[in-house]
Amino acid sequence: MINTEKNLRVAVVQAAPVIMDLRATVEKTRHLIREAADNGAKLVVFPESFIPAYPRGFTFGFVVGSRTMEGRSDWKRYYDNSVAVPGPVTEILSDAARESEIYLSIGVTEKDGDGRTASLYCTNLLFGPDGSFLGKHRKLKPTGSERYIWGEDDGSTLTVVDTPYGRMGSLICWENYMPLARVAMYSKGVTIYLAPTADSRDEWQSTMRHIALEGRCFVIGCNQYVEKSMNPPDMNYYHELKNQPEIMCPGGSCVVSPYGKYLAGPVFNKEDILYADLDLDDAISSRMDFDPMGHYSRPDILEFKLHEK
Repeated sequence: MINTEKNLRVAVVQAAPVIMDLRATVEKTRHLIREAADNGAKLVVFPESFIPAYPRGFTFGFVVGSRTMEGRSDWKRYYDNSVAVPGPVTEILSDAARESEIYLSIGVTEKDGDGRTASLYCTNLLFGPDGSFLGKHRKLKPTGSERYIWGEDDGSTLTVVDTPYGRMGSLICWENYMPLARVAMYSKGVTIYLAPTADSRDEWQSTMRHIALEGRCFVIGCNQYVEKSMNPPDMNYYHELKNQPEIMCPGGSCVVSPYGKYLAGPVFNKEDILYADLDLDDAISSRMDFDPMGHYSRPDILEFKLHEK
């Protein structure tokens, strides 16, 4: 679909979930969606694994060659508060998108909607302004010790959706360092590139700006703001947080134009909603001298193949 709208107001939600509390986090999510929509947003973006939490600092008792029952108990709590897809939470999110007439992108820890398996996945969900579930993307490669808790997925969820504002899709956190995963997004014609993350390093900002320039797309980086005191102290492995800083994740959410310029942020050290007004013509005009999948692609020399099954 060629975008029929020329402008888009984006809201980027830099906030913390109510950690390990599914019901309370969903209610907070609904409130933040309403606030963003009341301020004119037509696309609202939440961070990686906003529901029920990015379990920063916890090991769940995993040691190479052994596990603990206390760790299994913490993991089961995480599982119980994760999001069944489809399920009651996706219905609530669908209703929230419809009521506010917005496109919604939100990171969740996903569990099997029909309960056949117990594996968890780091997943980004997309909903339309009519409440329709547009699709999901599961993280292809959890990073480091994330692999203890999240499984991998195949290419079938490299989802890109058509919107009146242009094609929209996401890669999660360090997937954005996978060169061919980025090429997959570019090959699908993404102009609104969603990058929910848990990376708050200064270096991450270079990645967001590079992708915007490389893909000639709008890049929306979205991270949580999390303090140590927000974690429930009755977790069996709460003591593992002893040496963590009080601000465990300072944020760094941002919106970058196809010219690599900040349109909003980056914002650190607080909860906030960033707003940016996108001039969608920039996604086309920026490609006059560099079109990554057009005149700069050289398919006579370089070939890319995507396995989506």
